[in-house]
Amino acid sequence: MFSKTKKNDRIDADQREQYEYARKRIKQKKGLMRHFIIFLVGAILLLIIDLVLKKGHEILLKDWSVWVVLLWVFLLLIHVFNVFIMNKFMGKEWENQQLEKLKKQQETRIAQLKKQAVQEATVEEVKASRETEALNTPSQTPEVKKNNPNELPPENL
Repeated sequence: MFSKTKKNDRIDADQREQYEYARKRIKQKKGLMRHFIIFLVGAILLLIIDLVLKKGHEILLKDWSVWVVLLWVFLLLIHVFNVFIMNKFMGKEWENQQLEKLKKQQETRIAQLKKQAVQEATVEEVKASRETEALNTPSQTPEVKKNNPNELPPENL
């Protein structure tokens, strides 16, 4: 009521997620641009060192800078592929699909484990109840009476 900030300025979860995704993409593109600029400066520098100043021919191959620049071009193309092409195939939708797939797998596994736990618990309860019944019921073996010399024999005979 007395604060200067408005409560409707808060960002909901979807907008926050879109914002974070946009930041991530901008960071990827910025990294690619840095890589390209460093490549241009480095390639020009390597070509000048090799072809104009003729340095490194004693230790390395002749025209070694061309091979280094070609290797660097290959790495730069991999970086471009990862930022622009792979992101389309494995972008946010792909991540969400994989997340949902993993959630379903976890839920089914948890349900299986719960079912197994219930089965094991019922087996243990049945065993425990049988043991208590066995202890509480009189045994089926006849009791052997000891002959008491002071006792009269039964009349039924």
